[in-house]
Amino acid sequence: MPRIMSKVSSITTLISKIFILILLSSCTATENNQPSNLGNRKPLVLTTFTVLADMATNVAGDRLFVESVTKLGAEIHGYQPTPSDLVKASKADLIIENGLGLELWARKFTAAAGNVPTIVLSDGMTPLLIESDAYKGKPNPHAWMSPERAIKYVDNLVEAFINIDPAGKEVFLNNASNYKAKLKELDSELRATLSSIPETRRVLVSCEGAFSYLTNDYGMEEAYLWPVNAESQVTPKRMLNLINKIKERKIPTIFCESTVSSKAQLEVAKASGATFGGIFYVDSLSAPDGPAPTLLELQRHNVELIRKGLAPEFFKQ
Repeated sequence: MPRIMSKVSSITTLISKIFILILLSSCTATENNQPSNLGNRKPLVLTTFTVLADMATNVAGDRLFVESVTKLGAEIHGYQPTPSDLVKASKADLIIENGLGLELWARKFTAAAGNVPTIVLSDGMTPLLIESDAYKGKPNPHAWMSPERAIKYVDNLVEAFINIDPAGKEVFLNNASNYKAKLKELDSELRATLSSIPETRRVLVSCEGAFSYLTNDYGMEEAYLWPVNAESQVTPKRMLNLINKIKERKIPTIFCESTVSSKAQLEVAKASGATFGGIFYVDSLSAPDGPAPTLLELQRHNVELIRKGLAPEFFKQ
């Protein structure tokens, strides 16, 4: 009993400290009716993960300070915000999330932040639905993996940024126009690259079902070990179904994502005779010196792996 009471006391103390930190931050922020970020003269924008931070930075330019709550390489579906995350959120001028059930923690996080404006970038978008397994009928949340849909994200960012910084309207609109032009160029580039793969080989196998929007845009099929990373428990049935599909379709190469273990997929490759073709980036950017430091480079990195894996004869020297 003393141990239990001690644990309860420790938890209570931790919770108390978190609320004290948030309260102190709130007091500092509202002292003399001035926002806490006035000193750096830039509104603070928090995004739930690094990909959204990159998109937001492209639109914001130098007018806003943009930061991701989750760090590079983090698994974002089931992330547990820290006390410092909550303190930072209470000081923010805007919180940006993806929506479509991606960030399972976002609702409680934004509620704990207080009266901070929040924007859901996928709002107004008709999502693709997961077609099988326990998540059948639920929206696939990875809409930013479609350059066409990413353009809609940009439009939503512009609207939100103008609301918190009206004086920056022209900057935001100009930055957004330039960034959307790059996304359109990326769309044409990806379409040309993926169309070079023979139709019989256009089956993309990954660990997570994160490529539905990309495969839908560019005439490919998708197969995976689990629908979303929130349910990353690999079952024998799932593995066997995937192994059989790889053998049946004679898929030469399979892949996995950077935010999860590739151990199960390596077993699938061994059992099916496929080659493991490398690591995709989806839910997180890489480090600045890595292969996917921005959304644009993330897409190019992934598609280059796909083309090399599914049409290797094009790369013989």
